[in-house]
Amino acid sequence: MTTLDRPSLASLTSPTPARRLHRPLLATTLAMTALAVFSLCAMAFDDRLLLGESVWLKPLKFAIAMTLYCGTLAWLVSFPHRGQRLTWWMGALFAATAVTDVGFIVVQAARGTFSHFNQQHDAVNTIGQWVFMTGVPGLFLANLVIAVTLSWQRVTDRPTSMAIRAGLGIAVFGMALGYTMGFSGAQQTTDAYGHPVTLGAGHTFMHGQPPVRDGVAGLPVTHWSTAGGDMRIAHFAGLHGIQLLIVAAFVLARLAPSVGWLAAEATRTRLIGVLALGYSGLVALLLWQALRGQPVTRPDGETLTALGLVAAGTAAGVAAVYALSTRARRHAALSAAVPPRGSMPPMSR
Repeated sequence: MTTLDRPSLASLTSPTPARRLHRPLLATTLAMTALAVFSLCAMAFDDRLLLGESVWLKPLKFAIAMTLYCGTLAWLVSFPHRGQRLTWWMGALFAATAVTDVGFIVVQAARGTFSHFNQQHDAVNTIGQWVFMTGVPGLFLANLVIAVTLSWQRVTDRPTSMAIRAGLGIAVFGMALGYTMGFSGAQQTTDAYGHPVTLGAGHTFMHGQPPVRDGVAGLPVTHWSTAGGDMRIAHFAGLHGIQLLIVAAFVLARLAPSVGWLAAEATRTRLIGVLALGYSGLVALLLWQALRGQPVTRPDGETLTALGLVAAGTAAGVAAVYALSTRARRHAALSAAVPPRGSMPPMSR
């Protein structure tokens, strides 16, 4: 077995002098963690509601999402790679934009009104909406540049590099899905004080386009819609697929010493590729379901059939990887058992 084939986490977990976490992204990760704690505490004492949920729920969800994503990016760009100066600056742009955008969400929560799609004409909201219009493309662009730069390189072992490349691609797609919410149609609602507010769009696609779609009925904790198709589900799944794939690479490396068919690095790389394709199919399915105005809790026959096809395709891919690995191990065992020509001792006379 070659050095590359030995299952090891050393390249992922061992600190080296050449690696240092991206400081702006790390600082943003810590700030978002603190915001998540603050938002949880605020929810306990502030009973104001927007569309049936605490005014502090949106800051909490964004804080958790940014903690995960900024922490992941800080880890990724710390690997030595070509274009490191470019990715450092893109990481700094991502961090600064994330702080600015989430900061506006916090300001609007404190004011008891909406941050997204809000068409009120007061000065704070007008400036904030301009921040969103410029900030969100900045997040997307920075993430895209980092994804493209790292996707053409192998920054660590092959399975984890595959997880990084595929995960960043899925994340770019998931981030782009946020733009689809702008086509869901306007809504008429009220802020936390009962003042009328017009929202230019929303998260939920629903048949008949009722004047209020968001907040009509939702799942516990996340408040994802159970009355229509909620685009936030596909958006969330796409953004955080990279963490799942990296965790999968870690798990496979852990299992490799005790599970023989996972020992080869090539096998684990193929498995990560299969999982990435299957997960991409799931994100596409969630997008399709939301655009049809279908709640995630009430899938119809077409959705269940598509889900079955995604699951079957993923299972078939895993089975194919297992078969290839088994065949390779059997061939290696046979080659080791048959001595090469000329190696037999001469017959005694």
